Amino acid sequence: MTQHLHTAAGTYRQFSEKYSALYKTARRKHSRISIARLLSVLGALACFYRYGQALQALAGMAGLGLVLLFVWLMKQHQKTGRALVRLETLVQINEEELAYLEKGALPFADGTAYAQEQHDYAADLDLFGSRSLYQHLNRTATQMGKDCLARGLLSRLSEDAIRERQEAVAEWSARPEDRQELYALARIASDNRDTYNRLLHWAQKPETPVPVFARILAWLLPAALIAALLLYAILQEELYKDIAIRLFPLNLLLFFFLLRRIRGAMFAADKANAMLLSYAAILRRIDSGTYASACLLRLQRQLRDTNAGERIQQLTKIYAGMEAVQNPFAAVFMNGLYLAHVHMLHKLSLWKNAYAVHIPDWLQVIGEMELLNSLANLHYNNPGFCFPELNRQERIAFRALGHPMIPPGKRVCNDISFESHRFMILTGSNMSGKSTFLRTLGINMVLAGMGSCICAAAADIHPLPVLVSMRQSDSLADSESYFFAEVKRLQYIMEQASRQTSFVLLDEILRGTNSDDKRSGTIGVIEKMLKKHAIGAIATHDLEVCQTATLYPDMLHNCCFEVEIVNNELVFDYKLRNGICRNKSATFLMKKMEII
Repeated sequence: MTQHLHTAAGTYRQFSEKYSALYKTARRKHSRISIARLLSVLGALACFYRYGQALQALAGMAGLGLVLLFVWLMKQHQKTGRALVRLETLVQINEEELAYLEKGALPFADGTAYAQEQHDYAADLDLFGSRSLYQHLNRTATQMGKDCLARGLLSRLSEDAIRERQEAVAEWSARPEDRQELYALARIASDNRDTYNRLLHWAQKPETPVPVFARILAWLLPAALIAALLLYAILQEELYKDIAIRLFPLNLLLFFFLLRRIRGAMFAADKANAMLLSYAAILRRIDSGTYASACLLRLQRQLRDTNAGERIQQLTKIYAGMEAVQNPFAAVFMNGLYLAHVHMLHKLSLWKNAYAVHIPDWLQVIGEMELLNSLANLHYNNPGFCFPELNRQERIAFRALGHPMIPPGKRVCNDISFESHRFMILTGSNMSGKSTFLRTLGINMVLAGMGSCICAAAADIHPLPVLVSMRQSDSLADSESYFFAEVKRLQYIMEQASRQTSFVLLDEILRGTNSDDKRSGTIGVIEKMLKKHAIGAIATHDLEVCQTATLYPDMLHNCCFEVEIVNNELVFDYKLRNGICRNKSATFLMKKMEII
């Protein structure tokens, strides 16, 4: 496992060097084009000045040629500018992966907005927030991707869907360059919750067609104006000049009549076009890929059936033209001469009525691909992680199970099986690793349920609902004590476990009551769990609770984490053992720290 981390780091370092070199080359090209663009402008001005002074036709033609060259250079400048942004983003992506692998850096969004205190397991297993599972996994950049990753962590797929996603993650993991290209495009999109919601609202809102009379006038008035200008240029008749001068404000009048509609049709004019361009690039990249797994082929088919990439590209072209309405000088010229925005409003109306219904599905495909990107990145960074085998016989067994968020050099893995005994009573002194082990079980069950690889050498599981009670807190707003909050949580877990077999993890429950009450309550909870056929583990410091296993030898099993005192120091090996914890650390530690 550690060896591959070096291999993955080597790949990222190689990519970083390659993209850095390409970036430097592209930057030099971009600078040369900038200089050429400036020279073409200066040259054109000089030619037109010469033409104005001596009426030399050759100077005028050269000036026009330089104007055309400037327009071409502008397009090339934009193209190389986009290439620079892409290459810079790819360099940053690889540097972030290197920092993550080598230094444990987490420059990724932590998903705090998705935290749910009352969820079955989210808060207890640290799924969201600083240094959370979400932050470790997250290689999403669009709002759709962030949402999809959060939903994946908060829910469980069907058995068939798990297998399908495992296959897709394995395939996508082996293609790091393709994954990074998709990730870079998503980052360049720079969308956010507000823009995403406005786009969905815009797509769902029916678009009223441009009135027929306005469409007719949008062709007739500009045609008449241009004809009058041509006739004036040929015949030099003042009449035609007067007609053109009068038609110009008529065009503007029609434009102002529809201006409110034009502005209302644009959901976020200042950001929409750049974001849609990135969406179109992502969709085209997914559409043009070659895939083998059913999941990736299904996503690709969803796009190909509606030609999604090309349709969004068409929308970006319409928006690129409509954005000029924000510039009053350009808007007056374009609409006074040929009513450009009226024509574009009509095109937008036709596009929206034909394709807007597909936008949520297209965005969902982007989100699912980003989710796959995140899971594939986890697998690529950790090829020692396995995809669990699935069963329907309520078997759960792991070999070399570890916590995926603990670095490989510090991670201690354990074998654990719930086949011969459905429930485990886990004991151990403070800091011995009980809570971490419970979270290890829970997090890997969650990863397995979303179709991800897990931190184990091998596993055979029945994907079950995960129910956890590990940390509760007082609720001052509800005047609710810690103890009552925990009892309510246990009541909820019992209700859920009654509906279907569940994987339950409990950590030192009933801490808000006296020791006898706590002991009898804990034993009662364990016995109730056995009656409900739950699978899982409970951690406790009360060794008398462990005697319950003698009453249910076929269902209950005692395991422990031990601590040793070596050279007057506490030594934890975090190895799971059969039996009941015998060694104690609290008294030794307090004496050493001179507390007692």
